[in-house]
Amino acid sequence: MAQTDITKLLASYPRPHPPLSDEWQKIYVETYKSSREGKTFLYKLTQKLESWMHHSVASRAHTPHLLEIGAGTLNHVQYESQTELYDIAEPFSALYAGKPELSRVNMAYDDLFDVPLDNRYDRIVSVAALEHISNLPNVVARAGLLLKDGGQFSAGIPSEGGFLWGLSWRASVGLIARIKHGLDYGELMRHEHISTAPDIISVVRYFFENCKITRFPTPLHSLSLYAGIHASAPIIHRCKAFALDGEVQL
Repeated sequence: MAQTDITKLLASYPRPHPPLSDEWQKIYVETYKSSREGKTFLYKLTQKLESWMHHSVASRAHTPHLLEIGAGTLNHVQYESQTELYDIAEPFSALYAGKPELSRVNMAYDDLFDVPLDNRYDRIVSVAALEHISNLPNVVARAGLLLKDGGQFSAGIPSEGGFLWGLSWRASVGLIARIKHGLDYGELMRHEHISTAPDIISVVRYFFENCKITRFPTPLHSLSLYAGIHASAPIIHRCKAFALDGEVQL
């Protein structure tokens, strides 16, 4: 990406979330938790497909100290059996309250910027969260500063902005919303997903020297459902310029 393009991209943040209608606000929490917990056949199918992101991000190697950004309902915890200390940064505590996986969590922070900079992690992971974050560059930069030397930042994201991704949600969760509530799921998606997959990848590449991208089920953005980002060697001066203050804006 040309310097002028990345400058414009970074300047587009923080991005606001378009407001939700009253109808969507009434069922927002219920819908979000249902999609995370697989309470219907289509949600279960969606979760089955989403498991690719979890497997892509997870490591079978022993991880002394891991931080998850946007832990949600703690549905990634089961994929990290080799982790010694598992910290999370999740502002929406109602999503994980009472979950049995909470017993695996060492520290739960409301905000990534609450994590002390002298906490250093072997791995920082995120699954289906970066596309929601208003001040994405600040968050990715902060992650870079929180990594130990040789640490890795890994994220699974939907292929937002791609043809196959758009088709898939319209034929699954979009169909549920139309049948059950008579509502347009596109309104919720526009509210939730304020960064496309190419936007997110470009931001990560700006802050990290090394960045490898994998996709499922094909290597093409337009014909993929999800992408995996695996980054290392943070560019410290860039990270410091963005990450020393602020809080995650959802």
